[in-house]
Amino acid sequence: MSEPASKSLSSASQERLVPMRLQRFLARSGVASRRGSEDLMTAGRVSVNGQVVRELGTKVDSTKDVVTVDGVVIEAAAEAAYLMLNKPSGFLTTMKDPQDRPCVASLVPRDQYPGLFPVGRLDKDTTGLLLFSTDGDFAQAILHPKHYVWKTYEAIVDGLVQDEELDPLREGILLDDGRCAPACCHVEKYFEQEASTLVEIKIHEGRKNQVKRMLARIGHPVLALHRSYVGCLGLGDLRPGSWRMLTREELDLICIEKGAGA
Repeated sequence: MSEPASKSLSSASQERLVPMRLQRFLARSGVASRRGSEDLMTAGRVSVNGQVVRELGTKVDSTKDVVTVDGVVIEAAAEAAYLMLNKPSGFLTTMKDPQDRPCVASLVPRDQYPGLFPVGRLDKDTTGLLLFSTDGDFAQAILHPKHYVWKTYEAIVDGLVQDEELDPLREGILLDDGRCAPACCHVEKYFEQEASTLVEIKIHEGRKNQVKRMLARIGHPVLALHRSYVGCLGLGDLRPGSWRMLTREELDLICIEKGAGA
Protein backbone atom coordinates (compact mmCIF):
# COMPACT_ATOMS: atom_id res chain seq x y z
CA MET A 1 0.00 0.00 0.00
CA SER A 2 1.31 3.42 -0.95
CA GLU A 3 1.80 6.21 1.58
CA PRO A 4 -1.00 8.79 1.76
CA ALA A 5 -0.34 12.14 0.16
CA SER A 6 -0.55 13.87 3.53
CA LYS A 7 2.56 12.03 4.73
CA SER A 8 4.62 12.88 1.66
CA LEU A 9 3.46 16.53 1.70
CA SER A 10 3.43 17.26 5.41
CA SER A 11 6.84 18.92 5.29
CA ALA A 12 6.31 20.80 2.02
CA SER A 13 7.06 24.14 3.65
CA GLN A 14 10.46 22.79 4.74
CA GLU A 15 11.25 20.94 1.51
CA ARG A 16 13.67 23.63 0.39
CA LEU A 17 15.92 22.57 3.31
CA VAL A 18 16.31 19.07 1.96
CA PRO A 19 18.98 18.42 -0.70
CA MET A 20 17.37 18.08 -4.10
CA ARG A 21 18.51 17.43 -7.64
CA LEU A 22 20.02 20.51 -9.20
CA GLN A 23 17.68 20.53 -12.20
CA ARG A 24 14.72 20.37 -9.85
CA PHE A 25 16.11 23.27 -7.81
CA LEU A 26 16.46 25.34 -10.99
CA ALA A 27 12.95 24.50 -12.16
CA ARG A 28 11.48 25.24 -8.73
CA SER A 29 13.24 28.62 -8.77
CA GLY A 30 11.72 29.53 -12.14
CA VAL A 31 14.92 29.40 -14.19
CA ALA A 32 13.54 26.94 -16.75
CA SER A 33 11.52 23.75 -16.99
CA ARG A 34 13.11 20.58 -15.59
CA ARG A 35 14.24 19.57 -19.07
CA GLY A 36 15.38 23.09 -19.88
CA SER A 37 17.39 23.12 -16.65
CA GLU A 38 19.08 19.89 -17.68
CA ASP A 39 20.03 21.50 -20.99
CA LEU A 40 21.55 24.45 -19.10
CA MET A 41 23.60 22.05 -17.00
CA THR A 42 24.92 19.97 -19.90
CA ALA A 43 25.82 23.19 -21.70
CA GLY A 44 28.09 24.13 -18.78
CA ARG A 45 26.12 27.23 -17.82
CA VAL A 46 25.36 26.15 -14.23
CA SER A 47 27.80 26.35 -11.32
CA VAL A 48 27.58 25.25 -7.70
CA ASN A 49 29.90 26.98 -5.26
CA GLY A 50 31.94 28.29 -8.17
CA GLN A 51 32.34 24.93 -9.92
CA VAL A 52 30.65 24.14 -13.23
CA VAL A 53 28.29 21.19 -12.83
CA ARG A 54 27.21 19.03 -15.76
CA GLU A 55 26.31 15.87 -13.87
CA LEU A 56 22.49 15.54 -13.88
CA GLY A 57 22.42 13.55 -10.65
CA THR A 58 24.04 16.35 -8.65
CA LYS A 59 22.15 17.42 -5.52
CA VAL A 60 22.27 20.80 -3.81
CA ASP A 61 21.37 22.09 -0.36
CA SER A 62 19.71 25.49 -0.70
CA THR A 63 20.71 26.44 2.86
CA LYS A 64 24.44 26.46 2.09
CA ASP A 65 25.15 25.89 -1.62
CA VAL A 66 25.41 28.87 -3.99
CA VAL A 67 23.94 28.11 -7.42
CA THR A 68 24.54 30.37 -10.41
CA VAL A 69 23.41 30.35 -14.03
CA ASP A 70 25.62 32.34 -16.36
CA GLY A 71 27.13 33.92 -13.25
CA VAL A 72 23.77 35.06 -11.79
CA VAL A 73 22.95 33.73 -8.31
CA ILE A 74 19.70 31.77 -8.20
CA GLU A 75 17.57 32.11 -5.08
CA ALA A 76 15.65 29.13 -3.77
CA ALA A 77 11.87 29.27 -3.88
CA ALA A 78 10.43 29.64 -0.39
CA GLU A 79 8.18 26.57 -0.60
CA ALA A 80 6.30 24.37 -3.01
CA ALA A 81 3.05 25.69 -4.47
CA TYR A 82 -0.13 23.69 -5.08
CA LEU A 83 -3.21 25.06 -6.81
CA MET A 84 -6.23 24.04 -8.86
CA LEU A 85 -7.64 25.56 -12.02
CA ASN A 86 -11.11 25.10 -13.46
CA LYS A 87 -9.91 24.79 -17.04
CA PRO A 88 -12.25 26.20 -19.68
CA SER A 89 -12.51 24.80 -23.19
CA GLY A 90 -10.17 26.13 -25.85
CA PHE A 91 -6.93 26.17 -23.84
CA LEU A 92 -3.94 23.89 -24.38
CA THR A 93 -2.44 22.28 -21.30
CA THR A 94 1.04 23.73 -21.71
CA MET A 95 2.99 26.63 -20.27
CA LYS A 96 4.15 27.79 -23.70
CA ASP A 97 2.93 27.22 -27.24
CA PRO A 98 5.23 27.91 -30.23
CA GLN A 99 2.19 28.74 -32.35
CA ASP A 100 0.97 31.26 -29.77
CA ARG A 101 -2.32 29.44 -29.23
CA PRO A 102 -4.21 30.02 -25.94
CA CYS A 103 -2.71 27.90 -23.15
CA VAL A 104 -3.32 27.43 -19.44
CA ALA A 105 -0.18 29.41 -18.54
CA SER A 106 -2.20 32.59 -19.07
CA LEU A 107 -4.75 31.50 -16.44
CA VAL A 108 -2.43 30.80 -13.47
CA PRO A 109 -0.01 32.99 -11.42
CA ARG A 110 3.26 31.82 -12.98
CA ASP A 111 5.03 35.08 -12.10
CA GLN A 112 4.11 34.70 -8.45
CA TYR A 113 5.11 31.02 -8.38
CA PRO A 114 8.14 30.41 -10.64
CA GLY A 115 8.47 26.86 -11.86
CA LEU A 116 4.71 26.23 -11.82
CA PHE A 117 3.62 23.42 -14.15
CA PRO A 118 0.42 21.46 -14.82
CA VAL A 119 0.08 18.07 -13.12
CA GLY A 120 -1.00 15.97 -16.09
CA ARG A 121 -3.09 17.41 -18.87
CA LEU A 122 -6.56 17.92 -20.23
CA ASP A 123 -7.32 18.09 -23.95
CA LYS A 124 -7.97 21.48 -25.52
CA ASP A 125 -11.73 20.92 -25.57
CA THR A 126 -11.89 19.15 -22.18
CA THR A 127 -12.91 21.24 -19.18
CA GLY A 128 -12.56 20.87 -15.44
CA LEU A 129 -10.11 20.27 -12.63
CA LEU A 130 -6.44 20.70 -13.50
CA LEU A 131 -3.83 20.74 -10.75
CA PHE A 132 -0.62 22.79 -10.84
CA SER A 133 2.45 22.60 -8.65
CA THR A 134 6.15 23.35 -8.39
CA ASP A 135 6.68 19.97 -6.71
CA GLY A 136 7.74 17.17 -9.05
CA ASP A 137 7.32 14.47 -6.40
CA PHE A 138 3.72 15.56 -5.84
CA ALA A 139 3.06 15.35 -9.57
CA GLN A 140 4.58 11.87 -9.74
CA ALA A 141 2.43 10.74 -6.81
CA ILE A 142 -0.72 12.00 -8.50
CA LEU A 143 0.02 10.74 -12.00
CA HIS A 144 1.67 7.34 -11.62
CA PRO A 145 -0.87 4.52 -12.06
CA LYS A 146 0.63 2.49 -9.18
CA HIS A 147 -0.63 5.10 -6.69
CA TYR A 148 -4.25 4.63 -7.72
CA VAL A 149 -5.29 8.27 -7.64
CA TRP A 150 -8.63 8.15 -9.41
CA LYS A 151 -9.69 10.88 -11.81
CA THR A 152 -13.43 11.33 -12.27
CA TYR A 153 -14.85 12.47 -15.60
CA GLU A 154 -18.33 13.35 -16.79
CA ALA A 155 -18.72 12.50 -20.45
CA ILE A 156 -21.65 13.35 -22.69
CA VAL A 157 -21.57 10.69 -25.39
CA ASP A 158 -23.43 10.05 -28.59
CA GLY A 159 -26.28 7.57 -28.31
CA LEU A 160 -28.34 6.14 -25.45
CA VAL A 161 -25.93 3.94 -23.51
CA GLN A 162 -27.20 0.80 -21.84
CA ASP A 163 -25.46 -0.10 -18.58
CA GLU A 164 -24.17 -3.43 -19.88
CA GLU A 165 -22.39 -1.63 -22.71
CA LEU A 166 -20.01 -0.24 -20.09
CA ASP A 167 -18.91 -3.71 -18.96
CA PRO A 168 -15.84 -3.79 -21.27
CA LEU A 169 -14.61 -0.60 -19.57
CA ARG A 170 -15.17 -2.13 -16.14
CA GLU A 171 -13.24 -5.21 -17.17
CA GLY A 172 -10.35 -3.30 -18.78
CA ILE A 173 -10.86 -2.54 -22.46
CA LEU A 174 -8.14 -3.18 -25.03
CA LEU A 175 -6.95 -0.09 -26.95
CA ASP A 176 -4.32 0.20 -29.65
CA ASP A 177 -1.66 1.00 -27.01
CA GLY A 178 -2.57 -1.85 -24.67
CA ARG A 179 -5.23 -2.94 -22.23
CA CYS A 180 -6.59 -0.33 -19.85
CA ALA A 181 -6.94 -0.90 -16.14
CA PRO A 182 -10.55 -1.52 -15.09
CA ALA A 183 -12.59 1.68 -14.84
CA CYS A 184 -15.49 2.56 -12.56
CA CYS A 185 -18.38 3.85 -14.64
CA HIS A 186 -22.13 4.19 -14.76
CA VAL A 187 -24.89 5.99 -16.62
CA GLU A 188 -25.84 9.29 -14.97
CA LYS A 189 -28.54 10.70 -17.22
CA TYR A 190 -30.23 10.31 -20.60
CA PHE A 191 -30.92 13.17 -22.98
CA GLU A 192 -33.66 11.58 -25.04
CA GLN A 193 -34.22 14.47 -27.46
CA GLU A 194 -30.51 14.78 -28.28
CA ALA A 195 -30.04 10.98 -28.29
CA SER A 196 -27.08 11.33 -25.94
CA THR A 197 -26.05 10.09 -22.48
CA LEU A 198 -24.15 11.48 -19.51
CA VAL A 199 -21.69 8.85 -18.28
CA GLU A 200 -19.47 9.12 -15.20
CA ILE A 201 -16.15 7.32 -15.54
CA LYS A 202 -13.24 6.98 -13.11
CA ILE A 203 -9.74 5.96 -14.18
CA HIS A 204 -6.35 6.00 -12.48
CA GLU A 205 -4.27 5.98 -15.66
CA GLY A 206 -3.45 8.96 -17.84
CA ARG A 207 -2.97 7.88 -21.44
CA LYS A 208 -3.51 10.42 -24.18
CA ASN A 209 -7.22 10.86 -24.96
CA GLN A 210 -7.88 7.77 -22.88
CA VAL A 211 -11.48 8.40 -21.85
CA LYS A 212 -12.44 9.48 -25.36
CA ARG A 213 -10.82 6.40 -26.88
CA MET A 214 -12.40 4.06 -24.36
CA LEU A 215 -15.91 5.32 -25.03
CA ALA A 216 -15.39 5.47 -28.78
CA ARG A 217 -14.28 1.84 -28.66
CA ILE A 218 -17.72 0.78 -27.38
CA GLY A 219 -19.44 2.83 -30.08
CA HIS A 220 -20.30 5.99 -28.13
CA PRO A 221 -18.01 8.88 -29.16
CA VAL A 222 -17.57 11.67 -26.63
CA LEU A 223 -19.37 14.93 -27.40
CA ALA A 224 -18.17 16.83 -24.32
CA LEU A 225 -15.82 15.91 -21.48
CA HIS A 226 -15.36 17.42 -18.02
CA ARG A 227 -13.08 16.32 -15.16
CA SER A 228 -14.83 16.85 -11.84
CA TYR A 229 -12.49 15.19 -9.34
CA VAL A 230 -8.88 14.18 -8.76
CA GLY A 231 -8.97 11.70 -5.91
CA CYS A 232 -11.35 13.18 -3.33
CA LEU A 233 -10.64 16.73 -4.45
CA GLY A 234 -13.39 18.51 -6.37
CA LEU A 235 -13.85 21.93 -7.93
CA GLY A 236 -16.60 23.11 -5.60
CA ASP A 237 -17.84 26.51 -6.71
CA LEU A 238 -14.65 27.49 -8.55
CA ARG A 239 -15.71 29.19 -11.78
CA PRO A 240 -14.33 28.23 -15.22
CA GLY A 241 -11.08 30.06 -15.88
CA SER A 242 -10.46 30.69 -12.17
CA TRP A 243 -7.80 29.23 -9.89
CA ARG A 244 -7.09 29.02 -6.18
CA MET A 245 -4.44 27.60 -3.89
CA LEU A 246 -5.05 24.23 -2.26
CA THR A 247 -5.38 24.18 1.50
CA ARG A 248 -3.49 21.74 3.70
CA GLU A 249 -6.78 19.93 4.33
CA GLU A 250 -7.32 19.56 0.58
CA LEU A 251 -3.83 18.19 0.09
CA ASP A 252 -4.62 15.62 2.76
CA LEU A 253 -7.73 14.63 0.77
CA ILE A 254 -5.69 13.60 -2.25
CA CYS A 255 -5.39 10.09 -0.98
CA ILE A 256 -2.93 7.87 -2.82
CA GLU A 257 -3.64 4.68 -0.96
CA LYS A 258 -4.18 1.73 -3.24
CA GLY A 259 -7.76 1.52 -4.43
CA ALA A 260 -8.84 4.93 -3.14
CA GLY A 261 -11.87 6.38 -4.86
CA ALA A 262 -13.11 3.11 -6.32
